[in-house]
Amino acid sequence: MSFRQMYEEKYMRFPQGKQKALSFSYDDGVKADKRLVKILDGCGLKGTFNLNNLLFDCENWHGRMDEEDTYKTFYGSGHEVAVHGARHIFLDKVPLAEAANEILQNRLYLENKFKKIVRGMAYAYNGYNDRIIEMLKTLGVAYARTTDSTHSFGLPENWLKLNPTCHHADAEFKNLADRFFGGSPDNEFKHREPWFFLVWGHSYEFDDNNNWHIIEDFAKRAAKAEDVWSATCGEVCDYCAAYENLVFSLDGERVFNPSHIHVWIEIRGKFY
Repeated sequence: MSFRQMYEEKYMRFPQGKQKALSFSYDDGVKADKRLVKILDGCGLKGTFNLNNLLFDCENWHGRMDEEDTYKTFYGSGHEVAVHGARHIFLDKVPLAEAANEILQNRLYLENKFKKIVRGMAYAYNGYNDRIIEMLKTLGVAYARTTDSTHSFGLPENWLKLNPTCHHADAEFKNLADRFFGGSPDNEFKHREPWFFLVWGHSYEFDDNNNWHIIEDFAKRAAKAEDVWSATCGEVCDYCAAYENLVFSLDGERVFNPSHIHVWIEIRGKFY
């Protein structure tokens, strides 16, 4: 009997077998988002924009867009709109019922306005705790982004505590970009799980600091990276859920995908 090498690990791969995914998550729905959208569109990239529906009249708060401008910017854009709380409050500093209402009002508005199911969000002021996370499960929220940077490319264990890789102004941003675009999970010993680079921030910060070149240079670099899947946070979340729902036979030789999403997998160095 011939010896069979024991490389039976199964690794999730992104569409077309890509090993890396990239997402952008930007908060508050401000006028500078329009420039950011143009940058992403010009490079074939996708972003997630987290909006507050009761603050359209607060132009003096970092230059927020009004309702009409917000709609024109994001409707049919290919970018994701997500929950950021109706009023941008600390969810963990109000009664749980009020926190739930804050999310439900925001989600209902976005779904009706943009004619899409909205299941993602970002925590305003990074205000969350275990009670908030449990509440979000009952409200149909699939993922919720924090501001707690990991400086790594791992996928979250809990999507309701989605920690980003880093803020665009992080001192490690360039070094992380160099590693992400120049490296590969193939170079990791044994643990070759897919990489996920999640950038977060507020687009008005580029105006405040006169440093649009940071995101422009990064986007141009991402556009040239053929091994990277550009997707919204929601698309990555849904894709990972589809992979987790794959049904394998006991010997690992058969697999059934019950979802409508095409899923890629690497087994013994081959992509399926």
